[in-house]
Amino acid sequence: MSVTPIRLFGDPVLRTPAEPVVDFDAELRRLVGDLTDTMLDAPGAGLAAPQLGVSLRVFTYDVDDEIGHLINPVLDLSDEMQEGDEGCLSVPDLAFNTRRSMRVVAKGMNMHGEPVVLEGSELLARCIQHETDHLDGIMFVDRLDAETRKEAMKAIREAEWFGQPPAQVKLSPHRISSRW
Repeated sequence: MSVTPIRLFGDPVLRTPAEPVVDFDAELRRLVGDLTDTMLDAPGAGLAAPQLGVSLRVFTYDVDDEIGHLINPVLDLSDEMQEGDEGCLSVPDLAFNTRRSMRVVAKGMNMHGEPVVLEGSELLARCIQHETDHLDGIMFVDRLDAETRKEAMKAIREAEWFGQPPAQVKLSPHRISSRW
């Protein structure tokens, strides 16, 4: 396992919906390990595969001393909402008030292909929604109200890291379609 460069805002892979995982093999387990190592090194509350340049529906999380991962998540969101600062490892050093559901039930699989149900509220719910958004090509700035989004985009354009060339794309050995 290794710490891998995190893709930054502006990299097209962050705006591309990720493909479902179909192969639960050693390469997937390495990806989960790389995601976990990189997330813990950053440090962050979560990290999605597209943030490492791998367009697969996988994310890791580290909330309240619970470290885990979820593959091919499907979310059931509560109607009750929460507001709070939210940041992103792909938008370093910036955080903005973001509205999210207070609770979530996420169904998916672990790296061995076994079914998993992950239930969370508050920070864990925020993290699960944020990382699943990454898998759908959505960034948290897309969830901001118009005025806050304008402020966020200005801060991003002024950030030292903005406009840097993206890291080399790592192609996944996984099939991205069952048509192969």
